[in-house]
Amino acid sequence: MRAPGIRASPVIWLTSYGLSLLGKGIAAVVLPLLVLERTGDVLAAGVLASVTTAASAATGLVSGLLVDRVDRRTVTIVSDVLAAVSVAALPLVDLLWGLDLVWFLVLGVLGAVIRVPGTTAQETVLPVLVRLGGDGPGRLDRLVAIRENVGNVLALAGPGVGGVLVGVLGPTPVVLVVTAVTSLLAAATTGLLDPRVGAVAPRAVGESGAGGVRGAVADLVASWRFLAADRLVLGATLFSAVLVAVVVSLQTTVLPAYYVAAGVPALTGLTLSALAGGGIAGSALYAALAGRVRRRTWFVFGMLGFGAGIALAGSLAAPWLVLAAAALVGFTNAPVGAVLGVLIIEATPDAMRGRVLGAQNTLVLAAPAATGAPIAAVASAAGLGAAGVVLAVLAGTAAVVALLVPVFRGLDPPGEVPAPDRLGTVPA
Repeated sequence: MRAPGIRASPVIWLTSYGLSLLGKGIAAVVLPLLVLERTGDVLAAGVLASVTTAASAATGLVSGLLVDRVDRRTVTIVSDVLAAVSVAALPLVDLLWGLDLVWFLVLGVLGAVIRVPGTTAQETVLPVLVRLGGDGPGRLDRLVAIRENVGNVLALAGPGVGGVLVGVLGPTPVVLVVTAVTSLLAAATTGLLDPRVGAVAPRAVGESGAGGVRGAVADLVASWRFLAADRLVLGATLFSAVLVAVVVSLQTTVLPAYYVAAGVPALTGLTLSALAGGGIAGSALYAALAGRVRRRTWFVFGMLGFGAGIALAGSLAAPWLVLAAAALVGFTNAPVGAVLGVLIIEATPDAMRGRVLGAQNTLVLAAPAATGAPIAAVASAAGLGAAGVVLAVLAGTAAVVALLVPVFRGLDPPGEVPAPDRLGTVPA
């Protein structure tokens, strides 16, 4: 086996990952504005967002099959190239026929479907990079934390760049050429990675060796059975879904109406910035201390912060208090996200990692749909305060359950638990 070199460097992977996120962030700002500019209909922008999200969730159900059968490096590269083509098609279609809602839906769904396998494949190579670079205490934890930090930074930078481009060039399809370029650069960067990172592991013992539809269905069933049977993976998935559902419902339903009623609608956008900014600080702290502080300690820290932060935000006591609460949620939950990400990677066999990750992404993407309408109904019938209380109770209950269930107690692998006498700490 060749010695690890620069082509196995996580820096290359993080660069590709960051370029992909940057392009998505720009498109997230430009596309709704472009739809509004061309159709003049707010509902059209909402329909596009709902349809593309549904397409992504549906694709997640089956994208793992591709990722577990085809070289993952290749899947990532092809996905980024096709995503660039789907975005670059918008200005071309506008030039030839003119963009309308149908074209936005067709190309938007196409782009969403294309990106899902690439995103899944990109995430599955993380443990391989760690192995190629030499295993060491906390190395996977630090890499996952850095990935989370890059994501939080670009959650701020991507929309910001998109806003600047729209301010300079206006809401025009030409702006989306920048997204296409970032996707092509991401594909080129992934091509620099060591080919070994994309190698697909042999089939897991007991999985179907049949081909065609029968084999695909059997493989999907095997991955869902694993997800349901492994208590740690299932627990991490369910908690992640609850976290996303609560935060999205608060951010998209309760807080915009509250800020408008309070006469400070500009704080709606700042809430996302506060969440991302808190996440940047939390991820940086986790990366700096990975391997020196117990995962269980991080987990308890995050659960307490999540419960307290959502309770403060849901109280709607004052606009700036709500904004500070959003920063608290981001700061305390970034380490939790990193811990859960590492635990899922460690617990999932490489041969079915793509399918399990696809199933998890589907559940997490679908989670806000389960809370959005009920929370909106509560807000409409009983007021925003009642909706905030419901979200606070849901978050608090989830945090308490997560702290008490046995599956989240022994989170540190043997041999990597920091010694109490060296750190002066004991397990939480």
